[in-house]
Amino acid sequence: MGKPKARKNRGKRLRKGSCLIAAFVFLVPSLIVLYVMTALFWSALRDVPFIRELNEYTAHTPDRLFDIQVPENYVPLYKEAADAYGIPWTLLAAHHRVETRFSTMDPLVSPAGAEGHMQFMPCTWVGWSHPSCSGLGKGEIPEEVKTDPEAIRSYGGYGLDADGDGRADPFSLSDSLYSAASYLAQNGAAEGELEQAIFLYNHSDQYVEDVMSFYRDYEQRAEEFKGK
Repeated sequence: MGKPKARKNRGKRLRKGSCLIAAFVFLVPSLIVLYVMTALFWSALRDVPFIRELNEYTAHTPDRLFDIQVPENYVPLYKEAADAYGIPWTLLAAHHRVETRFSTMDPLVSPAGAEGHMQFMPCTWVGWSHPSCSGLGKGEIPEEVKTDPEAIRSYGGYGLDADGDGRADPFSLSDSLYSAASYLAQNGAAEGELEQAIFLYNHSDQYVEDVMSFYRDYEQRAEEFKGK
């Protein structure tokens, strides 16, 4: 009695296997045809002048699709802060663009804890000798200390009171830009070592590439901002 049942089950398995093979034989050529058609479509699309120009534009930097023009009302402050420390104002503008897209990011606090218009870590702003500073530099620094010029000087930080209001505030554009200019100058930018200074600002080769890309762009277009 067992043999007929075994033959029946075997027949079912054979039919099931045949269906799977047939499906596989049909599916593979279909996928190949779909892949070729998709590749031909995108190849043709890349040759459209608008698409080709867009590809070249976006390849310039990773977030080039979201490019924002240098705000003209910021240029005098860039020049003032950069001139005070002997660095190119276009470098400062490039940092501002990469850090917060000219302060259009909301909030001006990163997930890692960097703060303000130019994204200083609290320990870099106040000084790494503050007793809470370690690791990436978020620290546990009270707000009244974080903005106190005297405390910052005592801890060896980069935060500056550029607008003279008695506070060194990373959320003040003037304070933040002057502090960034000072940092870049002290770390090589004043001697022309731009890439070194950029890398010390943010230890990332990609970051250096992004800032230098915008810096070169702004240098090429600097004539547009003469007299501002």
